[in-house]
Amino acid sequence: MTNFLSADLIGYFAACLTTAAFIPQAWLTWRRKRAEGVSLGMYIILVSGVIMWLIYGLMLSALPIIIANMVTLMLAMFILVMKLVYK
Repeated sequence: MTNFLSADLIGYFAACLTTAAFIPQAWLTWRRKRAEGVSLGMYIILVSGVIMWLIYGLMLSALPIIIANMVTLMLAMFILVMKLVYK
C-alpha cells in the first residue's frame, strides 16, 4: 500500500510538472498573437502522442496518466490551433 501511494504521488507530481511546462508557451503565443517560433510538425506529432498516452492511461485506469494527458492535450491543442491561426 505504501509503495502504491508513493508511486501515485510521484505520478501526480510528474504529471503536474510536465503539463505545466506547456503553460509558458501557450501564454506567450496567446499574448503576442504570434506563433512563428512554434513548430507545426512538432505539435502535430506531440498531440498525436498525447492522445496515445491518454488512451493508454484509460486502458490502465491510471488516473495520473489520464489527468495529465487530458490537460496536456488541451494545452497542446490550444498552441497548435494558435499556430494555425497566427502562423
